[in-house]
Amino acid sequence: MTVDDTGSDAAGSRVDGHIADPGEDPLALRLEQLILGAERRYTPFQAARSAGVSMELASRFWRAMGFADIGQAKALTEADVLALRRLAGLVEAGLLSEAMAVQVARSTGQTTARLAEWQIDSFLEGLTEPPEPGMTRTEVTYPLIELLLPELEEFIVYVWRRQLAAATGRVVQAADDEEMVDRRLAVCFADLVGFTRLTRRMEEEELGELVEAFETTAADLVAANGGRLVKTLGDEVLYAADEPGVAAEIALRLIETMAHDETMPELRVGMAFGTVTTRMGDVFGSTVNLASRLTSIAPRDAVLVDAAFAEELIRTGDAPASEAEAAEAAATAEKEGEEPPVYRFALQPMWQRPVRGLGVVEPWLLTRRTQPVT
Repeated sequence: MTVDDTGSDAAGSRVDGHIADPGEDPLALRLEQLILGAERRYTPFQAARSAGVSMELASRFWRAMGFADIGQAKALTEADVLALRRLAGLVEAGLLSEAMAVQVARSTGQTTARLAEWQIDSFLEGLTEPPEPGMTRTEVTYPLIELLLPELEEFIVYVWRRQLAAATGRVVQAADDEEMVDRRLAVCFADLVGFTRLTRRMEEEELGELVEAFETTAADLVAANGGRLVKTLGDEVLYAADEPGVAAEIALRLIETMAHDETMPELRVGMAFGTVTTRMGDVFGSTVNLASRLTSIAPRDAVLVDAAFAEELIRTGDAPASEAEAAEAAATAEKEGEEPPVYRFALQPMWQRPVRGLGVVEPWLLTRRTQPVT
């Protein structure tokens, strides 16, 4: 809930989707006060002045957090003042630049906005169905939120701290300062085949259930096997891993799992390994683009990787350079009375082909040589 810089009249302005005027729904106001833990006390100008920041900077922060312009309506609380004061204090102390503080506000706002929408759409909506005939949803909502709010808040903070600890650990293990921002990662896109066609013949509810099942399966497999889910795009997921071996295992497990579910379409996967720029939880760069292009040309229920990915699997001993090399290594080990090397994956070179925007690439077909350990 930010402001317009002109200080326009507040009549009929909106506060997070609600009309900020005396006729506003009393329950909506009670719920807002319950969730925010404070009453509306300040106009945006008053909040900025109380926080000791300029209106211009306050507006930048509020817009970055995704809050709508509210003119000069008295709709802000002590919490809004404190948040402004904290962000501005980080800038004043030199811990963050102003641009970085705005980026922090934007990334936090975007992430929590999606979380809040999901909780209302998929969680609270179902729980607030009236349990008895004659009861209204409004009679159920307030006491339910009153009970859930502290528990959900504690849980969200716990998960955030866990994720922050994991992300910090990955960063501090980087080889040098440049790798903290531009890191070498395995990037993978997994795409449902024929999704557009499915949208034409499936009911919306069925389609939603299919997408949710796909995203849930992918998220669980990525997390369980040591990857990081970057984002979901309905019929496609994007994940990353520090090691190609980890990314490859996830990709093959995902295809194997989906193949055993008759309700799921086929899957195709493209992966690349190289330098990746990370910003606001997302990944960018030519490595990401190449993984996306490989996905578009991958056969059904198959995984294509780029040459750098294949080379890294060979270097780490996860795959032989060729089946002839694997046979030779096994024969040598047998002759010397040693255990032969065990390769998890097999690589088959495919025809080189031009890829739009990336020149000629050499895809490799990735398959499993041994069954996964369960």
